[in-house]
Amino acid sequence: MSFKRNLARLGGVLSLALVAQAAYSIQDSYDASNFFENFVFYDGPDPTTGFVQYVNAVTANSTGLAGYANNGVYLGVDYQTKNPAAGRASVRVSTKKAYTRGLIIADIAHQPGPACGSWPAFWTFGPSWPHSGEIDIIEGVNLQTNTSITLHTSPGCSFSRDSFSSGDCGAPGDGTQGCGASSQNTQDFGAGFNEIGGGVYALHWTSDAIKVFFFPRTGKIPADIEAGNPDPSKWGAPTASFSGGGCDIDANFMNHNIVFDTTFCGQWAGKVWGDDPVCSAKAPTCQEYVAKNPADFQDTYWLINYVKVFNEAGGKNSIAKRFDA
Repeated sequence: MSFKRNLARLGGVLSLALVAQAAYSIQDSYDASNFFENFVFYDGPDPTTGFVQYVNAVTANSTGLAGYANNGVYLGVDYQTKNPAAGRASVRVSTKKAYTRGLIIADIAHQPGPACGSWPAFWTFGPSWPHSGEIDIIEGVNLQTNTSITLHTSPGCSFSRDSFSSGDCGAPGDGTQGCGASSQNTQDFGAGFNEIGGGVYALHWTSDAIKVFFFPRTGKIPADIEAGNPDPSKWGAPTASFSGGGCDIDANFMNHNIVFDTTFCGQWAGKVWGDDPVCSAKAPTCQEYVAKNPADFQDTYWLINYVKVFNEAGGKNSIAKRFDA
């Protein structure tokens, strides 16, 4: 299938080429040359009970919900249909390969802008959720201004150090709440992120710690990332870090697919609708607002320059076959 390349409304972006060696070596690279050959479209019911209709690859291509733009990968939502019966059309894609440990770096030019009812996420997860864990790298709802970085596991996994509370990542017993660290940086999510042309996120996952880094486009992206020789030991303090405590990372996080999606309402955006004075003033419920206001979601799209996965030289990174959610 050939995806459309005629989404001309997007502004110019910069795509960085990586050739890795040294501390980490390149394992997989996903960009506009091969993205849709290596990601699978999920078109089943939303596990978070959102007001969304995830579409398959054929439909996403024919309706312009997925394609290529400005040398990047475009993943959008339906912003034209009023009162869609089955939920607003959107896409959820995940890698065919699954990963355990390693370094995942994503250069993103645009993420879904702030909109009442929206719930975008860039994340990883394993089979038999939550027993193989979930790592939410970029996530937020409604008019949120900074990203929420959250881990989800089975009960009994807690950390004691770094930018994180000591709560159980399996809370409240089924992993749905998880444990998280909130960034205070308004450039790492939503409008602030898009105003600066995006940036680079990195997930550094070892047996000892899970760390998330963010480098804004207007700041200094590490030279080793740009050179293709990423070395997290030189990046300074991460945006969020999870280590120490009573959680065995290898036992709780494994065989993760990499996911991008945008849903609406559901168990988070819908649940907190009444707590948001701006959004709740627009409509009595999240679903009613999302159904009746398609034009408000024109800016609800991802534009991804690349996602790259690196192995630590001589490390324990491993690959598994893809898990179908």
